[in-house]
Amino acid sequence: MRTIALLSALAAALTLAACGPSSQQTADKAKAEAAKAAEATKEAAKATVDAAKDATKAAAEATKEAAGAAAGAAKDAAAGAAAATGAAVQATGDAAKAAGDATKAAADKAAAAAKEAAAPKK
Repeated sequence: MRTIALLSALAAALTLAACGPSSQQTADKAKAEAAKAAEATKEAAKATVDAAKDATKAAAEATKEAAGAAAGAAKDAAAGAAAATGAAVQATGDAAKAAGDATKAAADKAAAAAKEAAAPKK
């Protein structure tokens, strides 16, 4: 883009220079304006590159923060699952103990009833 503007300005300067001495001043002005345009284009390109760098850096930071938050949430979920699993194991153990106690009590009653039934009647 800058090259095209510069070449156009030079072509205009040469054309005006061919028209006479007063045209030389106009050609010099056109050349100076072309140089200014080229410099402005260069500055705009630099600003665009800088803005792209800043945007990329900000996106990388945001991604890093999001990944950290996700890892923290996963860690918390894993801790919660471990606690729930521990509670389930404890509840299962308690239920098994209660079932064992109930079975023993029922067996004791059955044994006592059998003993009573087997005893001679007076």
